[in-house]
Amino acid sequence: MVDTPDIDSVETDGDYIHVRFRDLDRYDEIRTPDWAEQPARSVSEGSEVRTGKLEGEDEWEVTSVLIDKHVGEEKAREQAREIVAKIQS
Repeated sequence: MVDTPDIDSVETDGDYIHVRFRDLDRYDEIRTPDWAEQPARSVSEGSEVRTGKLEGEDEWEVTSVLIDKHVGEEKAREQAREIVAKIQS
């Protein structure tokens, strides 16, 4: 079983709370994949998952989860962890 990464930072920007698990600067490419929409929205309506690919690697990692800002930062942390756990299971 893969461990859920620790939260690196949490910040509110626009309509979302960005719960970051990994530093975006380390990735060659960042995407919001369609396949992550269902597990994300099953936990928090309107949420999005961003994934990143390291240069020279084939696999993608969850870099951050965007949660509607109206839930508040503490609940956003909980929901983001739950979303990542669902994706990694």
